[in-house]
Amino acid sequence: MKNKMYCYLPIFAFFLLGYPNGYSQTITMEVDMSEIVSEVQPTMYGVFFEDINFAADGGLYAEMIKNRSFEFAEPKMGWSEPNSDRHSLNNGSGMASVIKYPGESSNHNYLGITVKNDQGYSLINEGFRGMGIKKDALYDLSFMASTSQGSFSGLAVHFLDGEGNIVGGADIPIQAGKDWKKHTAQIKAEATVAKSRLRITFKGTGTFNLDMVSLFPKDTWRGRKNGLRKDLVQLLYDLDPGFLRFPGGCIVEGRTLAKRYQWKKTVGPVADREILVNRWNTEFSHRPTPDYFQSFGIGFFEYFQLSEDLGAEPLPILSCGMACQFNTGELVPMEELDPYVQDALDLIEFANGSLDTPWGKVREEMGHPAPFNLKFIGVGNEQWGPEYIERFKVFEKAIRDKFPQITIVSGSGPFPDGDYFEYGLQELKRLNAQLVDEHYYRGPEWFRKNAARYDDYDRNGPKIFAGEYAAQSVATASPLNRNNWECALSEAAFMTGLERNAEVVHLTSYAPLMAHEEGWQWTPDLIWFNNLESYGTANYYVQKMFSTHRGSHVVPITRNKLPLTGQDQLFASAVKERDSNELFVKLVNTGDMEMATNVKIKGGKVAPRARLIRMQNDQLEAVNSFGEPKNIGPQESEAAMKGNTLPLILPPYSFTVVRIGTK
Repeated sequence: MKNKMYCYLPIFAFFLLGYPNGYSQTITMEVDMSEIVSEVQPTMYGVFFEDINFAADGGLYAEMIKNRSFEFAEPKMGWSEPNSDRHSLNNGSGMASVIKYPGESSNHNYLGITVKNDQGYSLINEGFRGMGIKKDALYDLSFMASTSQGSFSGLAVHFLDGEGNIVGGADIPIQAGKDWKKHTAQIKAEATVAKSRLRITFKGTGTFNLDMVSLFPKDTWRGRKNGLRKDLVQLLYDLDPGFLRFPGGCIVEGRTLAKRYQWKKTVGPVADREILVNRWNTEFSHRPTPDYFQSFGIGFFEYFQLSEDLGAEPLPILSCGMACQFNTGELVPMEELDPYVQDALDLIEFANGSLDTPWGKVREEMGHPAPFNLKFIGVGNEQWGPEYIERFKVFEKAIRDKFPQITIVSGSGPFPDGDYFEYGLQELKRLNAQLVDEHYYRGPEWFRKNAARYDDYDRNGPKIFAGEYAAQSVATASPLNRNNWECALSEAAFMTGLERNAEVVHLTSYAPLMAHEEGWQWTPDLIWFNNLESYGTANYYVQKMFSTHRGSHVVPITRNKLPLTGQDQLFASAVKERDSNELFVKLVNTGDMEMATNVKIKGGKVAPRARLIRMQNDQLEAVNSFGEPKNIGPQESEAAMKGNTLPLILPPYSFTVVRIGTK
């Protein structure tokens, strides 16, 4: 378990002196350390990544140039020519035209630039809602270029601030020639600017060809060149996730089968990965993003590598031959399903295969000879109906026949109840499915009322993957949803039920994971970021408090021999950690009154003091923000045990983790 840092608060007097006067009732809970209910899977709390809300390009993937290889539907989107022939009344200095490469290639276009005079023809890239640069930081620029005719001495590249002032730059000499050559430079930022742009100015005249213009901060996660944004990965790392699910989400399915996510197109050299329109591009009329495409700079290799960095199990989800049923619902005919099934088998070989297998060799060539040790694979995202079950059976048989050690994740549809859900769960039980993915996007009250959802689930049936959930403060997919404290607190109450039923629930993840402040399509989201900063929401810290206090075994916590599932608006779960001999008790008070409690520990001796990690806010509408990133977050204190009993006051609207050392 990774080390955790918290702010320290004074020890409150009532922890030491007992309860203040005025409490009419003290609630007594009993934790029996000697009774093991079930094991907690290492995968219990993980993260779900989908390229929605500019989470990949413009977010986690640290590339700063938008449309770097001129492959968008509008090939010059993101680029401007302020002094070109097209924009000058006085016959400007040059012009750029999109030219197609001959033959079949995943990289279809490049930019042909004609510079007529020395008046400073330039191109400007706007970045992803601007480019965030930090004073004195270094940025690595690269591009492919060739010259057809004329005389070029080089290029000048500059960062521009919002007023057009130069805030960093470099000169790049150009060696003339018709062969494509890679050129590089490093730019040092002279100021911190949230919305800078990059200007490229051409020195000389003639015809110049340009492609694959790329700009990355030098300081990336683990120092990997052209890698991932450091602050965003750090937020994921701090969650200590048990798994990373990728690449989605509805993005797996595509609006049509032709636009589905195809993992084989996302591996190999980055420049050869064919760009694809993002399925969230125009999904919502309230948030159209026509400039949202996928460069696949984060492809399946990078997802596996990120899983490894996080110490998380990789959990890829693949298309089952059904486009999103909220869109076209296009189906591949059953007699044409084989290539989709082969994609799944080849992916397992890519992840785990020896170097003498075709896809294991690809993995080695990308720099990872050792297997990724894939244990899970998902078939379909949230499809429903007989068409899904029919296709799932084909995938399941093929995977089990060739790779029986792989756990197969199936789906029960997009809703946690109703006809689609009931049909899917019934059929998957009949098929003895291993792991069923359930999704819940409901109001905060639903989460509180469903804390006992899995108490009566069949222990002999499929295990559960709570793959996507988030309390919706207004309505599902409403642009007005907020990551407020009521939502986070209600999720904490629900999660006590997930943890209490760890015998059935083996994986859980909040969704969506990330959102750009100006590029989002869906709310709420676990982590928010802009071009310079990022912060975890209240929901993020709830997830962190559970995941960093995962424990190894569930032990019972009861009141009058019953689990606490909302009686007097109190929710609870308890686990113990085998390695550290610690007991972790989670207590959620969703009521508006303080609550006096006694937590009695049976079945072993305990340390004289307990550590308390608590989130609390009297305002259910309170949120974290860029201005107040830790307005709601964990704070730590201590409390004295009285023998084997911990007297504890639970503030209104609070979530508390109690850590007790045991012998």
